Amino acid sequence: MASHRKSRPVGTRVAGIRTPALATAALTSVALLSQSANAAPTDDKPSLEEVEKKVDDLYRQAESATDNYNAAKEKTTKQRRQVDTLLEDVAQRTQKLNEAREELGSFAAAQYRTGAAAPDTATLLLADTPQDYFDQTQLMGRLTSRQKGAVDDYVTEQSATMKKRQEASQSLQTLTETQSDLKTAKATVQKKLADARELLSELTAQEKARLAAIEQRKQQEAARKAAELAQQQAAAEKAAQEATAPQESTSTAPDSSYATKAAKALAFARAQIGKPYVWGATGPDSYDCSGLTQAAWKAAGVDLPRVTYDQVNAGTTVSLADAQPGDLVFFYDDISHVGLYIGNGMMIHAPKPGAYVREESIYYDGESAIHSVVRPA
Repeated sequence: MASHRKSRPVGTRVAGIRTPALATAALTSVALLSQSANAAPTDDKPSLEEVEKKVDDLYRQAESATDNYNAAKEKTTKQRRQVDTLLEDVAQRTQKLNEAREELGSFAAAQYRTGAAAPDTATLLLADTPQDYFDQTQLMGRLTSRQKGAVDDYVTEQSATMKKRQEASQSLQTLTETQSDLKTAKATVQKKLADARELLSELTAQEKARLAAIEQRKQQEAARKAAELAQQQAAAEKAAQEATAPQESTSTAPDSSYATKAAKALAFARAQIGKPYVWGATGPDSYDCSGLTQAAWKAAGVDLPRVTYDQVNAGTTVSLADAQPGDLVFFYDDISHVGLYIGNGMMIHAPKPGAYVREESIYYDGESAIHSVVRPA
């Protein structure tokens, strides 16, 4: 028969000593309490670093949506001009059509008054003199020829007017669709910015202070990277000058021309420092990132496209090591941000909503954020 006597609990060893079961339970409880104290909060609240990343991501998404908004706005403006031109053309053609219709009516009335049939012997008998017959014959001939021309003109004008009306109708439909895209892009930007503001509003004063400290460390690292690039570029420039010293006369005019234009663009950009970032803005009181670069290079006599993903194709791509003042520095895989390089690893840019046009390291969001460098002139 099997024994019903309970087996004696086996203790555990602590530092080689077997401990009673009760002591084991106590140690287990302490261990669990210790683990709980070190565990992450159970309310699933994101860490400060996660909040910062989320906010940065939202701002980036807002900038990308801003580019879509800018493109839709530009397209809407062009489409509206085209519609206005077509409608004005239709109005003018309609007026001509009405005039042609009135001319046909006058011919019909004249024909009715003079007789629809061609002149014949009966007409001669009605004429007082042979000269009257001749004059009447000439009149009918002219009426027939002019009437035929008027009919041809009317049919041609009617066909052209119908075609222009169809073009105007299609352009109006396209304009409606573009305006819908514009509305969607605007709503997307507003939603991203609202989400970012909500995340920041939920932070305590202490968390905001810690977030500012994190941002300061990022800026310090960005400044360090900019200084490194400045040293590298200075060394490369010195080496190039030494290598070409005997051939200084070979310096090319295009470089001088570009430097002159770049200086004008940079002077304009510096004058905008302190003005607020506003999405969709092109100055003069506020700018978004591509609005600033477009306005700066326009001051130098160079027309750039409106949005970043068009500006990136409006020049020659160069390496970061060869970047010169005035070059455009693009960021992120979706090319949603751009700044104006001023040298020494620094740029002038309109950073994001809530910020102002400022000088900043091109490494402000890390080296991996840099997409490409483009020389626009």
